[in-house]
Amino acid sequence: MIAIIDYEAGNIRSVQNAMKYLGREAVLTRDRDIIASADHVILPGVGAFGDAMKRIREFDLEEVIHHVADRGTPFLGICLGQQLLFSSSEESPGAEGLSILPGKVLRIPDGEGRKVPHIGWNDLTYPSRGRLFGTVPEGSYVYFVHSYYVAAEDRDQVKARTWYGVDIDASVEKDNVFACQFHPEKSEAVGMEILRNFLRT
Repeated sequence: MIAIIDYEAGNIRSVQNAMKYLGREAVLTRDRDIIASADHVILPGVGAFGDAMKRIREFDLEEVIHHVADRGTPFLGICLGQQLLFSSSEESPGAEGLSILPGKVLRIPDGEGRKVPHIGWNDLTYPSRGRLFGTVPEGSYVYFVHSYYVAAEDRDQVKARTWYGVDIDASVEKDNVFACQFHPEKSEAVGMEILRNFLRT
């Protein structure tokens, strides 16, 4: 069973619909026992870093997130869910993230002809091909919606990157913990293949 953590963030049900399309049962839940016993856990979301961490703590979800990450359960953060795995974000000064992975979240810089938030399709390059991308050709396009991006401290954990006025860490991986800044559930066939690869872990 797949647990999708429900902390009242945006764009959660689209992930559940993607799991259904792939023929897998997924439940939206904030029940800590269900999350702890799931085969795979997904932390999706669209929203503000500080507000999201506040809700995670109000719903008493921080400990169980660390539990599943530490015990080896395959865990996937999507969009805001990737950013929350890090320690801090320029979006919400003073707000502490989950600190599961080392690094911070920065704002996409303004630039001529560049709109922020970044909304649209960008191609991926692979500094070192991670397990999410084993069957996904380099140069594949995926769908982004974000104003902030991860700057991972451990560069070996960065498995996919893209360019939008700055090099963006589009996906990271450490052991059983995976994350994507883009939305695989909105990235058509490429995104479905990425999600299949996660479910194979």
